[in-house]
Amino acid sequence: MLQFSLRRSSQSFKSWKISSSSSMVIGTCHYSTSTNPSSLRVRNLIGGEFVDSQSTATIDILNPATQELVSQVPLTTNEEFKAAVSAAKQAFPSWRNTPVTTRQRVMFKLQELIRRDTDKLAKNITMEQGKTLKDAQGDVFRGLEVVEHACGMGTLQMGEFVANVSSGIDTYSIREPLGVCAGICPFNFPAMIPLWMFPIAVTCGNTFVLKPSEKDPGASMILAELAMEAGLPKGVLNIVHGTNDIVNNICDDKDIKAISFVGSNTAGMHIYSRAAAKGKRVQANLGAKNHAIIMPDANVDATLNALAAAGFGAAGQRCMALSTAVFVGESKPWIDGLVERAQGLKVNAGCEPDADLGPVISKQAKERICRLIQTGVESGASLMLDGRKIVVFIFYSSGFPYFL
Repeated sequence: MLQFSLRRSSQSFKSWKISSSSSMVIGTCHYSTSTNPSSLRVRNLIGGEFVDSQSTATIDILNPATQELVSQVPLTTNEEFKAAVSAAKQAFPSWRNTPVTTRQRVMFKLQELIRRDTDKLAKNITMEQGKTLKDAQGDVFRGLEVVEHACGMGTLQMGEFVANVSSGIDTYSIREPLGVCAGICPFNFPAMIPLWMFPIAVTCGNTFVLKPSEKDPGASMILAELAMEAGLPKGVLNIVHGTNDIVNNICDDKDIKAISFVGSNTAGMHIYSRAAAKGKRVQANLGAKNHAIIMPDANVDATLNALAAAGFGAAGQRCMALSTAVFVGESKPWIDGLVERAQGLKVNAGCEPDADLGPVISKQAKERICRLIQTGVESGASLMLDGRKIVVFIFYSSGFPYFL
């Protein structure tokens, strides 16, 4: 924790991932001991089928708390990407003509299945992303709320009609699906953000190509399986994996009519400008952080509890995270109380029931945070609580976990 007086410069689902790993259990955590990485490859979803990618390039997904190899994500080939878009395009005419009440029923069933498998989703999120099980369950629940909202699409899609706006003239508007839409997701909410995107899009009558984060695609794959179990027709939802090349393909493909993105400023500005230049509709939710101003007449306990939750929840890896707190006047001595609450947080693997704070997503993320802390110190900030060398006694396979 830095005090500044300066400005700031699993469950394995065989259809989408084959796993023949043996495992061990320590506490409530599940650790894979697989020695066969090829059995952990994540598949693409194309035309209603989970298919192996022909790509030889993969990205290893490591459990941030234990360093175990969870899975390997292929960099989807151009041909596979085109096949996914083609499947979505072919599915569109039939799906757009499906009555909205039928599309709603798929969402009613999907929300039921998500509730049934909330724990499975949460465990997968914790294993791949590192957040605590409580945070992971909240991740799923916030996405579930959007699925529930989609269940009312019949009303949401109503147009407008105005009679006799001029002599002999009536006006009306209708809402129609666009066609193939795409979603590009960040790592920090592996269930919530995909659920922001495809349920609304497909219930409106669009078809969809989803690119989950290459750091934690498991939740998206489980959700896709549940969507098909709920009755979503083949080709309506497709999933591809990758990094920059796939993102650029999504921006450039002429058959994709709209893109939804959540992520960093740099990536968002690139996607917006590139896709908009191709005539696509783009909604881009870029990076953000929250600030707090604490006045002396605030309730002390409520304020400090809120600050601790906002600052350290999800290990600070969310746009709603609190990165700056300004204590005004007589509230400044409360900083000591905030330090005490931070010291009281239980740092552990997210799967442990008593964990308050799990690891950050990757080695690179931890190194970046450590650099920012050091820059703050060198710029004159007082380091009130240093967590850079915290030791968590937990089984891990190799290297060092990403705790702070």
